[in-house]
Amino acid sequence: MAQDLKWEAKASRPESGDQSQYHIRCRPGDVAKYVLLPGDPERVGQMANLWDEQRHIATYREHVTYTGKVGGVEISACSTGAGGPSTASALEELAEIGAETFIRVGTCGAMQEHIEPGDLIICTGAVRYDGTSDQYVDAKYPAVANQEVVMALIEAAENLGVKYHVGIGYTAASFFCGQGRPGFNNYKQSFMETIMSDMQKAGVMNFEMEAATVFTLSSLFDLRAGAIFTAVANRVKDQFAYKGRGVEQSIEVATEATKILHRWDELKKQSGKPYFYPGLLNS
Repeated sequence: MAQDLKWEAKASRPESGDQSQYHIRCRPGDVAKYVLLPGDPERVGQMANLWDEQRHIATYREHVTYTGKVGGVEISACSTGAGGPSTASALEELAEIGAETFIRVGTCGAMQEHIEPGDLIICTGAVRYDGTSDQYVDAKYPAVANQEVVMALIEAAENLGVKYHVGIGYTAASFFCGQGRPGFNNYKQSFMETIMSDMQKAGVMNFEMEAATVFTLSSLFDLRAGAIFTAVANRVKDQFAYKGRGVEQSIEVATEATKILHRWDELKKQSGKPYFYPGLLNS
């Protein structure tokens, strides 16, 4: 606490003299270009345990950060906490010190009947009800995942033989009322009654709380981002359950996708191409 009280920096962009970032307490050189973003701080250690090398970088507030190597690729993981505001702070500060590619790894509630608890969902985009992204750009600006990250997640899921779905998600700013659930004392507003049915008809796959923030900011800052979620609920069937190895599988898929992205990035570099496309694998 004493160290925090002595913190001195410019109010416009708080960082210490060694460029340690205010919220995540990491500095240049601490994180890799590829970063996994779980919400739960305890999940960071679970991710790092899959790597060949790992080291703890920092723990501050809801942000726990590890960096290491897997398959020769440098990788980091930093927890964001729940919701858009803390996610945006983490992403901005990670980008400030060198992160370039983000994969959101979390849990969600499915709103399509065929998606079972334990299934994985790879999001291609998100409906922007996160609240935070509205502070950055007009509400009509889309929240879309980077196509390379989406393709890498799909290939990773196929390589690992896991059950997955691909489509658009819904990022809410509230776990309860914002996702059509009643609040405390059964509090409701009329608009809450139609959130899920409207989104179901539009083919939206799941509720969660961070993807739109990650996608929107990454697009605005010329970074790459994707997201993979484990369904722990089916809202249509009113089921809530952590089934099978869904959470572990989402971590494994994100880790495998990082290795795939690194391989594709090397191919782009060798061929002088700015974007990955399947033909590069034959070049």
